[in-house]
Amino acid sequence: MADDNSTEAPSSSPKKNETNKDKIRLKLILVSGKTHEFYFTPNDTASDIGKYVFQHWPEHWEDRVDNHRILRLIYQGRFLHGNVSLGALKLPTGKLVVMHLVPRENLPEMPSQGERNREKSNEGRCTNCCTIQ
Repeated sequence: MADDNSTEAPSSSPKKNETNKDKIRLKLILVSGKTHEFYFTPNDTASDIGKYVFQHWPEHWEDRVDNHRILRLIYQGRFLHGNVSLGALKLPTGKLVVMHLVPRENLPEMPSQGERNREKSNEGRCTNCCTIQ
């Protein structure tokens, strides 16, 4: 079961032969630095997590938001889109994973494949150079 500083998501509550070792222990950090741990299954998505956290907002987190839809997860420096599951990130079950939780209306747009290829091909090259002859 969850301790005072952690919460289990109902979608990931233990089944008969299932324990917390079958779940991802997710420690969320707010911009204020306050943290709380939750347990989720690999099938839970970023949207599921945002909604659950909003509905079970920890008392020691004062800065409650008005809507779960603006809660965004950041993992390894990247915003997670709502349909990304924890399993798709290949997060280990039974281990602690740390993510940031921030209120943000919109996610930054993902660069197109062409933009990424252009950026890679220009790496290490000066793009504002001139040749003097």
